[in-house]
Amino acid sequence: MIVGWGLSLATYRMFARRNGWPMGSLQADLPAVPVILGLASFLSGLLFAAALGPDYGGWIILLFGVLLAIFWTGFLRVGSQVSLFLAPVAMALLLIAWFSDFDKVLHWT
Repeated sequence: MIVGWGLSLATYRMFARRNGWPMGSLQADLPAVPVILGLASFLSGLLFAAALGPDYGGWIILLFGVLLAIFWTGFLRVGSQVSLFLAPVAMALLLIAWFSDFDKVLHWT
């Protein structure tokens, strides 16, 4: 999900300006903030998928992330506004779980 939300957030302004879609004040006035948040979220999800590798679903994460971004941006349009909140929270939770010993809790056997 983080890949999709980040990609949608980073690219929404480009599609919104081209198609006349509504933009929030942050995306209209300070476009660098959503783009940086989106790219940071997308890259953290991409790095996590790469760390998992293809054997553990890394390609699935990327595929469904791109599909979510297409749906989130193309069909929901203003869903990208919600990504301003969802993407940084998801990124923080991913990084906390990834850099902690969370995987030892899941594989305790």
